[in-house]
Amino acid sequence: MPLTELVLDGFKSFAEKTTIHFNDGITGIVGPNGSGKSNITEAIRWVMGESSAKSLRGTNMKDVIFAGSQYRKPLNKAEVTLVFDNKDDAKDWVKSLGMMLCNF
Repeated sequence: MPLTELVLDGFKSFAEKTTIHFNDGITGIVGPNGSGKSNITEAIRWVMGESSAKSLRGTNMKDVIFAGSQYRKPLNKAEVTLVFDNKDDAKDWVKSLGMMLCNF
């Protein structure tokens, strides 16, 4: 059951809803320092149940929510969704797995 999409909305540096598609083969995430590459792996860990703020490079769980910038107001929730391709499995009802919502 391969991971096909990662949807981030308000998680750390992803203030706007962002969808990353994982196509067949290898997907590379590249960018300059500070562009949010590490936040992608942390989003996956968070939605899979990581509950240690320190492991997610924060001091408390509120740190996973976009904190604002010079041009954008802080948000009050973070959402991460993992979408898996389950077409080869007889259980079609498991198309999307792993959504975590954090509100403060």
